[in-house]
Amino acid sequence: MKNEWIIVVFSFICLFVNVRAIRFNLQPNTQKCLRDEMNANMLVVGEYEISAASNQIVDYEIRDTKQHILSKKDDISHGKFSFTSEVFDVYELCFKSKVPANVRGMPQEVYVNVKKGVETKSYEGIAEAAKLKPLELELKKLEDLSDAIVQDFALMRKREEEMRDTNESTNNRVLFFSIFGMCCLLGLATWQVLYLRRFFIAKKLIQPN
Repeated sequence: MKNEWIIVVFSFICLFVNVRAIRFNLQPNTQKCLRDEMNANMLVVGEYEISAASNQIVDYEIRDTKQHILSKKDDISHGKFSFTSEVFDVYELCFKSKVPANVRGMPQEVYVNVKKGVETKSYEGIAEAAKLKPLELELKKLEDLSDAIVQDFALMRKREEEMRDTNESTNNRVLFFSIFGMCCLLGLATWQVLYLRRFFIAKKLIQPN
């Protein structure tokens, strides 16, 4: 009964950890990118496979929002890649098709399987090195997955606090700007009334009080 309970909990936690396996068609002389947010110091590994096409070349490139290249390879067909994120950022994996001008290109099927963080751990090797029993290995997976979920929630809470602080600061600035604008309008209206009064008095259209 205890083992069944552990398996149920492990299956529930796995719902929060997605292995990103994607398959799509890459049109000739086009580029398609996959983007994802990643925490700092996170290991990312993946594998890819591209269908063959005569006289067509596909390159891949991994970069961040500052256009720093973390991994790159030309003329690929299948293989693996890995990199470690330096800071929290949005990273993108781009596949680019190259077809000569005198060749009529055809779509190529691209398969990508990306794992990050706790997903990249080899639990078979950990079990052999630490001589863990199957139940102990499942508990180790549960512990790692729980830590990953807690870290994700902590990051989400931190970002929510930063967004709330930004919203409050923006609201205060808008309020002060609105008050300043109203004061300027009131000052301008007062100046216009006084100016027109002096003008009409000078033209003897109205009598001064």
